Amino acid sequence: MMKLAERINRIEISSLWSGHKHIVWNLRPDVNVLSGRNGEGKSTILNKLIHHLRSLPTTGELSAVTHFGVKVEFSPCDATGIRYDVLRSFDRKMVVTGSEGVSGDARIVTELDWQLYLVQRRYLDYQVNIGNRMIALLTSGDPEGKEKATEAANLKNRFLDMVDSLFAETGKKIDRQSNELSFIQYGEPLSPYLLSSGEKQMLLILLTVLTEDLQPYIIFMDEPEASLHFEWQQKLITLIRELNPNAQLVLTTHSPALIMDGWEDAVTEVSEITV
Repeated sequence: MMKLAERINRIEISSLWSGHKHIVWNLRPDVNVLSGRNGEGKSTILNKLIHHLRSLPTTGELSAVTHFGVKVEFSPCDATGIRYDVLRSFDRKMVVTGSEGVSGDARIVTELDWQLYLVQRRYLDYQVNIGNRMIALLTSGDPEGKEKATEAANLKNRFLDMVDSLFAETGKKIDRQSNELSFIQYGEPLSPYLLSSGEKQMLLILLTVLTEDLQPYIIFMDEPEASLHFEWQQKLITLIRELNPNAQLVLTTHSPALIMDGWEDAVTEVSEITV
């Protein structure tokens, strides 16, 4: 049976750039913010780590594997599998052929659109799982079944409330009568693909974290502040932690706003982990 890692304890990169810069980074179990000057290697470190995880074998202890000069220590140390999400925030046009867009949907024209399309499929599965869990609790005969079923629904409701609050100034709110993710703006239906880049980005991040369903995940983000309003930057880490307190967050940033909600101690400078 696969034993899943709960977090990453330590990252070593023996050669960041063709023999230059050896990286040793001890990670916190909750939030890790990598900062540094342009060209110092923040994104390179993150991308090497992600590439390493994608190359891991499907059997054996993960901590025993070194790929491309990268070694990662997990907790527990004998873990044989890992859950992680990679969130990219750059809203670039996608290169597609024909007039139907990606997956036959002409509305999907940017990379953020495509990520939203994928996470909406995941959201539908999440809702089915939550529904099945609630039915099982309500019919289990457990005297606390009703209370537990309510708790199972609360996280989704908190997500809906979060998004409605964030988007309130522009009159947008989630259509709670729809199983698919759709919006209403001043009484009119609105596709999520018609949101602004910043709104799509925030929606993508929060929806991805929600569908992790409180499981231990490692979440990677490269400069998530790219399209976000200053106030949203300030709230981002706290909102993520509220939706999944069991996730370990690893991100790079140039923005001081991301750590202003009490995460100053989570910052690591590239120069501090370079030996």
